[in-house]
Amino acid sequence: MLVVEAKFDGEQLATDPVGHTDQPEFATELAWEIDRKALHQHRLQRTPIKLQCFALDPITSAKETIGYIVLDLRTAQETKQAPKWYQLLSNKYTKFKSEIQISIALETDTKAPVDSFKAKGAPPRDGKVPAILAGLDPRDIVAVLNEEGGYHQIGPAEYCTDSFIMSVTIAFATQLEQLIPCTMKLPERQPEFFFYYSLLGNDVTNEPFNDLINPNFEPERASVRIRSSVEVLRVYLALQSKLQIHLCCGDQSLGSTEIPLTGLLKKGSTEINQHPVTVEGAFTLDPPNRAKQKLAPIPVELAPTVGVSVALQREGIDSQSLIELKTQNEHEPEHSKKKVLTPIKEKTLTEPKSPRVSPVPSHNQSPPTKDDATESEVESLQYDRDTKPNPKASSSVPASLAQPVTTSNASEVASGQKIAVPATSHHFCFSIDLRSIHALEIGFPINCILRYSYPFFGSAAPIMTNPPVEVRKNMEVFLPQSYCAFDFATMPHQLQDTFLRIPLLVELWHKDKMSKDLLLGIARIQLSNVLSSEKTRFLGSNGEQCWRQTYSESVPIIAAQGSNNRIADLSYTVTLEDYGLVKMREIFVSDSSQGVSAIQQKPSSLPPAPCPSEIQTEPRETLEYKAALELEMWKEMQEDIFENQLKQKELAHMQALAEEWKKRDRERESLVKKKVAEYTILEGKLQKTLIDLEKREQQLASAESELQREKKELQSERQRNLQELQDSIRRAKEDCIHQVELERLKIKQLEEDKHRLQQQLNDAENKYKILEKEFQQFKDQQNSKPEIRLQSEINLLTLEKVELERKLESATKSKLHYKQQWGRALKELARLKQREQESQMARLKKQQEELEQMRLRYLAAEEKDTVKTERQELLDIRNELNRLRQQEQKQYQDSREIASGKKDGPHGSVLEEGLDDYLTRLIEERDTLMRTGVYNHEDRIISELDRQIREILAKSNASN
Repeated sequence: MLVVEAKFDGEQLATDPVGHTDQPEFATELAWEIDRKALHQHRLQRTPIKLQCFALDPITSAKETIGYIVLDLRTAQETKQAPKWYQLLSNKYTKFKSEIQISIALETDTKAPVDSFKAKGAPPRDGKVPAILAGLDPRDIVAVLNEEGGYHQIGPAEYCTDSFIMSVTIAFATQLEQLIPCTMKLPERQPEFFFYYSLLGNDVTNEPFNDLINPNFEPERASVRIRSSVEVLRVYLALQSKLQIHLCCGDQSLGSTEIPLTGLLKKGSTEINQHPVTVEGAFTLDPPNRAKQKLAPIPVELAPTVGVSVALQREGIDSQSLIELKTQNEHEPEHSKKKVLTPIKEKTLTEPKSPRVSPVPSHNQSPPTKDDATESEVESLQYDRDTKPNPKASSSVPASLAQPVTTSNASEVASGQKIAVPATSHHFCFSIDLRSIHALEIGFPINCILRYSYPFFGSAAPIMTNPPVEVRKNMEVFLPQSYCAFDFATMPHQLQDTFLRIPLLVELWHKDKMSKDLLLGIARIQLSNVLSSEKTRFLGSNGEQCWRQTYSESVPIIAAQGSNNRIADLSYTVTLEDYGLVKMREIFVSDSSQGVSAIQQKPSSLPPAPCPSEIQTEPRETLEYKAALELEMWKEMQEDIFENQLKQKELAHMQALAEEWKKRDRERESLVKKKVAEYTILEGKLQKTLIDLEKREQQLASAESELQREKKELQSERQRNLQELQDSIRRAKEDCIHQVELERLKIKQLEEDKHRLQQQLNDAENKYKILEKEFQQFKDQQNSKPEIRLQSEINLLTLEKVELERKLESATKSKLHYKQQWGRALKELARLKQREQESQMARLKKQQEELEQMRLRYLAAEEKDTVKTERQELLDIRNELNRLRQQEQKQYQDSREIASGKKDGPHGSVLEEGLDDYLTRLIEERDTLMRTGVYNHEDRIISELDRQIREILAKSNASN
């Protein structure tokens, strides 16, 4: 298949695939929408339009470049131009000059295309517009953003009397791994997946997540304010009847689903006036190319789904912003399969984006974080789950006694031991809020967490932010769950000394699922800075006077390895609250299920100490001894508590490991099921391919046998044709030899005739000699005898002359007959030669041409010699005849001189008649020889005949 891709202005379009033939026809129009200002800018910058031609394999979807074309945008005009042929550059087929016929033009949206196809607007789905909207065209009902009012107006202003809120909530997703085929290659780093949809022209995406098998993302609700009426809104929803939601990875859509919106406002329904109307459920996600790839259907239990809720309500009606989440872990016990009501993140798509001002964080709530998923303001209503409390720690250091505070997730207080806290200690609450990371100097994005530990606060366990957040260069990222508060009791000078000596080290870690966690850098926070900040007064829970000090700063994060270069900046806020002196109290200590201590404080009712002058107290009864004893007992109790905490942490870690193992096992099981299903499909395709290959092999075997059979038949036919050709050549040779023999016999016969005629000519010459002798004798006698004898002799000679003329005429006729026979023989010979040449040229091949030419040359030479000989003989005969005629003429002249004058007249007329007859015979002979086609005017015999004819004509003219 052939496909052409065109790229312009960052957007790439492609034609439909067509057959890979010598002259493919695409018949496709590719169009980009652009305003005149941008078009002018592109023309100034000479932005090219690049067209690439690919050969597409429909089975493997592999593309191979054939060539490309670069078009100049400045050649595009608004007037229609004739298409031009453009030659492909870097052509794959170097032996051919591949070209593509392209027409480039500009069209304005205001002009309607002439004689072009235009789709008609679809009528409303309800069949007709309500009566109250009779003058309103459904195509004019569109959503227009009113920035001043912060709402979308649907329909004309006179119909927009009510305000509505339309919200879309994406709650959960399952079996998303079924949307990724085995052939798809994901990014090497952690791929980010998110859901995308368009709500009234606003592009909305949820928080990205990384795990497709167990997608963990907070439900988010995107809301828009709408100004319209119920009837207009019903018509609009009938036109825009479906909402498409896509699961994306980067700029690629992995699957999509459609949520019908016509059920929100049913015809004749008034539910929206009492309560919000919703369309919700689990919708199946379909791959975008399922029909093209001919994928097998997925079972219902393995189908990828997404939980979506679309709600529409009037602006005055309040609705609960809690949605019911589906529990993902199906292998938990029955008592753990509960549905949690969780507040959602709400995205308001009509208000402009503004910077967030974080309120002062409380002890049991994390500060809000910045959401970059959409361009609109995001109001995050965080809700602490039971399974993820905010980290708090409470213990003590050797020089101080801890005073923990009860947290929100602490269990009930159990009976515990009593300890005493010296009255010289102060009750402090120290809180740390790691705000954000910015000014990253690392060239690649990181998934970071922050980790720190400060044993002075009573806990050596590390405190970490969670979940990991992605930080890129030149961006500021707020850290989730980064607030932690510590309650402890110590003396102020010891607190100051510790803060001055020991800084807080915050480690920056990069977490990667594919590799081990990497320590990137360490930030040093000098806690003594908070002691020099301004103190503010506030009242405690019991009305006592307390002091608070707050300090905010950005510190550099220094690289952990290599040179001590700054890699990022950390913004933090620390707060120190002093609740005053800790009096002598009895504290009941118990251990909670989460490892966080819960205490109860009760004032001790001690009797007034007697005066030392009255009673001398025992050493064991002194306050110092009791305090030391209580301190030792408290130390032992703290050791027991620490051991119990370690055991509980070990148990919690083992349970977490077991849960993680179960989770990984379920992931592997789902992956194995998916792979088995894919392998089953591939096995079916492979079996089909094997069957096709066997059929093809059988077809090839049959074709090969047929080819061998045809080859044998062709060889036998070739041998037969060759044998026939050889037989034809042999027969032609025999015919030629036979014809040559016949011609030789004819020539021999002609030679015999020639000898016979020669003999006759010799006899005539002898007779002539005898006659000449007799004539001489007659002359002599004439001179001696009288006149009568002379007259008789003249009569006798006249008779003899007549006889000789008769014989001469017969000789002339025989000569004419001989000439005619000779002409016929020449014609027959020429015809036979022509027939022989045609038959030889039709049957013989190129290898016989030279032999034929040699044979023709030989025959021509032989005939030429024969003709020359015959011509010479004929000339001799003619010369002899001419000589005889001249002698006769002399005799006639002599006899005319002797004879009387009366006889001269008839004799002259006879001589003239003889010249005319002789001239006629010469002309006939010349014409006969010319008609044979063997002679031409340049031949010697024809030239001689012409000469004789001219001489006779000259004599005849002279005699006249």
